[in-house]
Amino acid sequence: MDYATSDARTPLGATADNGLKIVVVGGFGVGKTTLVRSVSEIRPLNTEETMTRAGETIDDISEVRGKSATTVAFDFGRITLDARNVLYLFGAPGQERFWFLWDRLFSGTLGAVVLVDTRRIDDSWYAIDRLEHHGTPFIVACNDFGGPGHTPAEIREALDLDPHVPLIECDARSRESSKRVLITLVEHLKTVYAASAEATAPASADTEEVTKSPELAL
Repeated sequence: MDYATSDARTPLGATADNGLKIVVVGGFGVGKTTLVRSVSEIRPLNTEETMTRAGETIDDISEVRGKSATTVAFDFGRITLDARNVLYLFGAPGQERFWFLWDRLFSGTLGAVVLVDTRRIDDSWYAIDRLEHHGTPFIVACNDFGGPGHTPAEIREALDLDPHVPLIECDARSRESSKRVLITLVEHLKTVYAASAEATAPASADTEEVTKSPELAL
């Protein structure tokens, strides 16, 4: 299957006033790099390295036999929301031995996408646990790997997902599908931060920009 990559990227505009940080997390081989690559308006920065036989003794590749490279630090992409706001996308490494990087990567993050392979739902537990620990709002996106179908209720039960956390399906190779994932996250953040702003002191500058409902110019 071909990945949705393109050399025809939208030129960057003038420096934006606000950079909004989003993190894409999930288990090993769930498609985080692919999602960032498919939707970024710039050629993404990635830290992929070729997988070797030595790595097979450390990482469980039984469900990702076609995978030949893996992220060893993070992926980075950018998306313009409007003239003043941009999203900075960070794709976290999925292997357990790199999880120590996640807490630092979550610093300053407004929200996150937890990408899930429904054939390996258990691999998503750590990502959800760390995001809840940090109090970071997130949505769950089930990447389509053509495995057995599961109802949303079954997935929510398996992940012990809060009813208010959005759950959607996606194909990380598709730019349009990845856009829908980010739109869903931004809309969720608007709801979360608007409610928080009403209940507490005035919101921070970044939070105010999210609650103003910027349109995703993708």
